[in-house]
Amino acid sequence: MAYKDLLVHMDNGRSIKSRLNIAVKLAADNDAHLTGLYVMTRPHVPQFIQAHIGEEVLEAQRSAIIAGSKKAEELFIRTCEREGVKYEWRSIEDDLFEGIRLHTRYADLAILGQYDPDNSIGEGADSLIDRLVLSAGRPVLVIPYVGEYPTMGSRAMVAWDGGRLAARAINDAIPLIQNSKLVEVLAINPKAGNGQHGDIPGADICLHLARHGIRADAEHIISPDVDPGNLLLSRAADQSIDLIIMGAYGHRRLRELVLGGMTHHILKHMTVPVLMDH
Repeated sequence: MAYKDLLVHMDNGRSIKSRLNIAVKLAADNDAHLTGLYVMTRPHVPQFIQAHIGEEVLEAQRSAIIAGSKKAEELFIRTCEREGVKYEWRSIEDDLFEGIRLHTRYADLAILGQYDPDNSIGEGADSLIDRLVLSAGRPVLVIPYVGEYPTMGSRAMVAWDGGRLAARAINDAIPLIQNSKLVEVLAINPKAGNGQHGDIPGADICLHLARHGIRADAEHIISPDVDPGNLLLSRAADQSIDLIIMGAYGHRRLRELVLGGMTHHILKHMTVPVLMDH
């Protein structure tokens, strides 16, 4: 089992090299095709303001967007050719979310960056990952906007609750953990008798992973007074984890599907790459 079609979202932010290096390494390890996607978002200027700023200002904005795409393309091609991976470049003009979601559906895995408040990549950037994770239909690997992760996946942690989303996430993550030195399947505050955990929380999914040649350890923590998101990140730090795998939970709010509290917390405070699946 391996990824054969990867997508990496490209921009000009401070974390792009780290994100691209991870994408290229995954492509090389899996003999996969890597697509670099840059979304040129249209300048958003209200009509009443356009009448005052003039066409020259709008044209300058368009030129800056095109220049940003060219810069990202050069970095992408240079990195792919240096590492000898199969690649394709796509630069599109579209809404940020809609453009990425469409292209993500034709990949085994999408690699994106955590929202960086100091890097404006277009309207809706602050909710991009939230919406994409819940609607793309593909696993999304989110890379923190700070740090380097040369050994991502060597020590992995699975947030396990015995549910559908966690099961889907761990199955889609198998190519990432096939050669891991440590895989910890962690159940936080498991509820006895819920028909999902079995006699030992995490033991059954560890057996499933063993049949894929992956040695995993089942662990569980009972600490109802501590926020589960903080508990997960604290445990990851204690165990020197370099990849977290989890289902992305959401709930309905009016007409919109929004992330659950723990999922949102991890995306906001993540300290290592996180693979999420919905």
